[in-house]
Amino acid sequence: MTEAHDDSVVSDNVLSPTDANLIARFFQVLADPTRVRMVKALADKAWCVSDLTQALGMDQPAVSHQLKYLREMGLVRWEKKGRHVYYVLDDSHLHEILVSSIAHLECTQDITYS
Repeated sequence: MTEAHDDSVVSDNVLSPTDANLIARFFQVLADPTRVRMVKALADKAWCVSDLTQALGMDQPAVSHQLKYLREMGLVRWEKKGRHVYYVLDDSHLHEILVSSIAHLECTQDITYS
């Protein structure tokens, strides 16, 4: 026989579907290896698209597509300087999660990055 559950206890311990979707979408940023590399680069300094394209070894449309995704998520900010637009990570929580993940994996799986 199952016990009756108090609805207030359940709702206090379970995220709403809307909140769960927002959190899942946030973590999707780091679910793509290309975006992980891009977020790490943007966390360290501002990059223009052409320099980021070269550093990541990707074509310009692919880099622009990923930057658009990050802009729509509100995770990067940009500034136009002359003909170039420079992007930088604008979310300290994402930066903390990335740095923490790198540190964790360095300890457990001997990953390295430059």
